[in-house]
Amino acid sequence: MRYFSWENGKYLRILGLFLLFFCGAALGTGAALVAAPRLYQRPLTPVPGTPAALKPPAGQPVQFTDSSPVVTIAKQVGPTVVGVSAMTGRNFTGEGGIKQGSGVIFDGANGYIVTNNHVIADAERITVSLDHDQVYPATVVGTDERSDLAVLQIKGANLPQARLGDSSTVQVGETVVAIGNPLGRAFARSVTVGVISALNREVTVPGPRGVEITLRTLQTDAPINPGNSGGALVNLRGEVIGINSVKIAASGVEGMGFAIPINDVRPIIDQILTRGYVTHPFLGVYNLQDITPEMARWYNIPEGVYIGGVFNDGPAARAGVKVGDVIVAVDNNRVADYADIQSIINKKAPGDRVILTVVRLAGKKQFDVAVTLGEMPSK
Repeated sequence: MRYFSWENGKYLRILGLFLLFFCGAALGTGAALVAAPRLYQRPLTPVPGTPAALKPPAGQPVQFTDSSPVVTIAKQVGPTVVGVSAMTGRNFTGEGGIKQGSGVIFDGANGYIVTNNHVIADAERITVSLDHDQVYPATVVGTDERSDLAVLQIKGANLPQARLGDSSTVQVGETVVAIGNPLGRAFARSVTVGVISALNREVTVPGPRGVEITLRTLQTDAPINPGNSGGALVNLRGEVIGINSVKIAASGVEGMGFAIPINDVRPIIDQILTRGYVTHPFLGVYNLQDITPEMARWYNIPEGVYIGGVFNDGPAARAGVKVGDVIVAVDNNRVADYADIQSIINKKAPGDRVILTVVRLAGKKQFDVAVTLGEMPSK
């Protein structure tokens, strides 16, 4: 009997090749398992030609490199923010009491500066500082107590000029930069960074003559301190979107600053420059109360703004509006609160006509009323 034949040899050679491939694959897999962890722990070799600029400097966060928009804003917008010093009188030592604030140059060719009215109210003498060496006397072009804004003018050559933005496009959470002179010239052009915390915040503050004024503002958590009033709130495009005006300073309260939106500032500036004073449209109603959806359901009344008082012989009274009416729309725009009404009215001038859609609760009758706006009384 023969144990090996051609066929048997062929089968043995096939079996041998199979075992050879199997052993090779097993050895390769084992080597890969051993080497792979070590390879993953090593830094990869840079690809030839990769720009070194793509790798951030070691230990230096990207947002604080020279490419940061905040650095650019500080360099380009910072010089347009000035210090404002207002001497308000004499104290018992014969020295003047001085209020410190900030301002923004919005017209470098003519030396026009916007600031807060409360910064310069009742001042006998005002100076504007661009830096420690450049200090100019300033004249008051015009003021408006109700908006807490004022325009100053200085005579200087080659003055920088800020670029004004569009506050209607501002979004909650958007990064902003505040620039001003907190605590005076010693800390001139301090830069702080934060976000827009809220839009259309109504803040009521005492006016210079003790009369409360209500401002519609942008809320920000960018640190604002005394002396920042009148300074710039800037977006990351380097555009001024607000004039810093108010901070809630109370124990345990942080990060609540407020700026007047630049779209509300523009018409005030325009009126001051064209006529020297500001007129505000007057509807002639007061003691207004917002009717929320919950209140509307509870009392079976329409959502809108309840009129608690009407000025005798005022624009609304002459048009037939009465106490107890509810304003539900202005010029066919639904209104949910007083801010909605003001945003429409403030875009108009005395003498303009608005259409109020009101519901008279007695009888639940809805109708339109044409009101010709008057001029807000000065006092």
